[in-house]
Amino acid sequence: MVATREHLPRLTPEEYFAWEEQQEVKYEYFDGEVFAISGGTQHHSRVGGRIFSLIDLHLDHSECVVLTSDARVKIQSSEKYVYPDVSVTCDERDRETPQFITHPCLIVEVLSPSTEAYDRGDKFELYRRSTSLREYALVSADKIAIDLHRKNDLNRWQSIYFRVGDTVELESINLTFLIERVYRGIEFRDA
Repeated sequence: MVATREHLPRLTPEEYFAWEEQQEVKYEYFDGEVFAISGGTQHHSRVGGRIFSLIDLHLDHSECVVLTSDARVKIQSSEKYVYPDVSVTCDERDRETPQFITHPCLIVEVLSPSTEAYDRGDKFELYRRSTSLREYALVSADKIAIDLHRKNDLNRWQSIYFRVGDTVELESINLTFLIERVYRGIEFRDA
């Protein structure tokens, strides 16, 4: 998905929530400024849907909540609200804020050519501010590949790369699956 800046007066978070409810597209919020989010490709949608379904089914009888790209994540200690493709929270405090969550344990972004650098760089930098976040998964929509960033017991981020034939392990939610399950039925054309 692509974000483009809208030229509007600076908004408070409350004004942003009310204003966005009247819009036809979603907007991320950064310290008073809003940025429109555009849609993705069929592969992006299918991959995002599959990863959501795997996680949702796995957590069906748990206290955790799995959210789609329609749910905001508030970046801790800031006035920034973003829309990841999938987020998971197991924190009771997030039940008190119906417009967003603040304490995700897992965030998933499906990569697009136009947002890949942002998702790997500045957006990951924002997400790392979250004290609750244990894993950040970057899922390719162009090939069978998942790059997982996991916070270890020393609060340092480690990177794990899953490719064809690998078993993906999301420790934050105790889920293991073959990577091909995310890409079932999707054909990639060679460039």
